[in-house]
Amino acid sequence: MTRTTPRVLVASAFVFSVILAWGPGGGDTQAQDNRNVTEAMVEDWMTELSNWGRWGDDDQLGALNLITNEKRKQAAGLVREGVSVSLSHNYLTERAEDATSPFSHEMSGVGRVGPFVGDRYSISYHGYAHSHMDSLCHMSHNGVMYNGFEKSTEVTEAGCSALSILDVKQGILTKGVLLDMARLKGVEYVEPGTPVYIEDLEAWERQAGVRVEPGDILLVRYGRWARRAEVGPWATGRLAAGLHASVGPWLKARDVAMIGSDYTNDALPSGVDGVSQPIHQLVLVAMGVRIFDNLDLEALAEEAARQNRWEFMLTAAPLAVEGGTGSPLNPIATF
Repeated sequence: MTRTTPRVLVASAFVFSVILAWGPGGGDTQAQDNRNVTEAMVEDWMTELSNWGRWGDDDQLGALNLITNEKRKQAAGLVREGVSVSLSHNYLTERAEDATSPFSHEMSGVGRVGPFVGDRYSISYHGYAHSHMDSLCHMSHNGVMYNGFEKSTEVTEAGCSALSILDVKQGILTKGVLLDMARLKGVEYVEPGTPVYIEDLEAWERQAGVRVEPGDILLVRYGRWARRAEVGPWATGRLAAGLHASVGPWLKARDVAMIGSDYTNDALPSGVDGVSQPIHQLVLVAMGVRIFDNLDLEALAEEAARQNRWEFMLTAAPLAVEGGTGSPLNPIATF
């Protein structure tokens, strides 16, 4: 394996353009958003927020190292009623503006003599249509992936020889926390193109009585699928609700294990000239934080509201594909 020397972690107390300070009210984080993020700031954050070398020079697990045995036991303790909810949207089989690579399902054996029928699935899952997980080899910056692995040598036509989805073959079990931006704003859904800032995330924490902690998976609901059911598909690639780039340092400060949403996590437009998806870049490449894209969080939001509980045990198991850049999957929240 060919690798770039890991960058040294910045030891200062997060001297970023987002100012984080411990408030007097029991440890809540008070944040001041600097929304004027530039390409140069994002480039600085690639070093300042880096987890390269944190778990060893050869580490490929990234922020999933934060899901310890104790964290799993904590998450299991959140199961009280035994109610499980899927976080996957049914895979879209019809071409649309937001589903340019629809899921293909072909049946075999129909009409033949014999007891069995079969089928074939075909899916190009990255993009804006299908619920999936990004592995760390999905993205590079200046030719380098998380922890210094070089794209030119680690990614071939055969797949990713480092940082592939196979690193997650044992599955994920940890605490999930739902931050419902639509409910916070008192609407059924947040319109595409709406950026979410630190102050929005922390306002929801205060309202819901939850806190995103190290090793948690942060899930942000915008109501994308509720909007699609009412309005129809939208033109992807131009507008999407999501996290503003200024949230990057907050994600590092909270030490999240993963992030996910019902869009693709980045606000579009990003608001940063020269950087189209700064959240993807910061979390996948610098922090080693994997991503769930295009989840369906409607049923989860309904159950969380019914129980008035916004944290739960979250499990996910991607397909065991050697060299895979990610995987379609069906995460499950259990209350």
